Amino acid sequence: MNPTIANVPVATRPSLELVAPSNRVNLAAKDIIDGLFHWQLWLTMAWFEIRLRYRRSVLGPLWLTVSMGVTVGFLGVLYGTLLKMDIHRYMPYLALGLLIWTYMAGVVGEGCNAFIQSENFIKQVRLPLSTFVYRVVCRNVITMGHNAVVYIVVAFVFKVNPGPIIVLTIPALILLIVNSIWIVLLVGVLCTRFRDVPNIVQSLLQVVFFITPILWTRELLSSRAYLVDWNPVHHFLELMRAPLMGEAPEMLSWEVAIATTFVGSALTFLLFVKYRNRIAFWL
Repeated sequence: MNPTIANVPVATRPSLELVAPSNRVNLAAKDIIDGLFHWQLWLTMAWFEIRLRYRRSVLGPLWLTVSMGVTVGFLGVLYGTLLKMDIHRYMPYLALGLLIWTYMAGVVGEGCNAFIQSENFIKQVRLPLSTFVYRVVCRNVITMGHNAVVYIVVAFVFKVNPGPIIVLTIPALILLIVNSIWIVLLVGVLCTRFRDVPNIVQSLLQVVFFITPILWTRELLSSRAYLVDWNPVHHFLELMRAPLMGEAPEMLSWEVAIATTFVGSALTFLLFVKYRNRIAFWL
């Protein structure tokens, strides 16, 4: 008689509960590291998805730049007039704000479906789950690169000269990308388990957009400007925007960004350690 699963001793059955905690940590860390080594795969997938989105169009991915340019132009004139801002300062300020916010919102929004949209790959191909996280981040970095052309044009027209302080955008960009990775992993796991979370995330993004100094400046709050300091999105935005405007970011922004990076990465890694093996079963 052929043995069946019922005849297999409990101790030898494959079970998530039988995996030692130390092994879970090692497997999760190996997944994240191995995903990085598949950079050619997720880079190709990210670029292909952008091209696929704009196939049969005349400008292709350049529509991203055109769309951003039109948005900055109209909103710059409208809100610059309503808020009585100096257009030479406000237009670059707005262009950078929308550029960085579009990246942040894209990372969070698309991160919700990082594993859900990759269901066929996850179930049929043996790849590190982090591969699909890096794909989302890479896709949005490429998009941000396209949109950066708008800032370059605006900076040229309004004669913005950041000077040597522009080098601070390098560590700021690294912090932004590192945080993007753990955010995509976090929302990816949560949205795979709870399918109502994407709707909640989209609603929260709309709220965060209006309470973050993107269309308006911190100074407009006058005596209540300190309220902006409680918004971590503002600090990440300022770390990128201030150097490109020729200004040094406040030390508080660096402190908040670094603290958010360590705390967010640690908590997300613990979540990934616990639920990594269940993601495929939730799809």
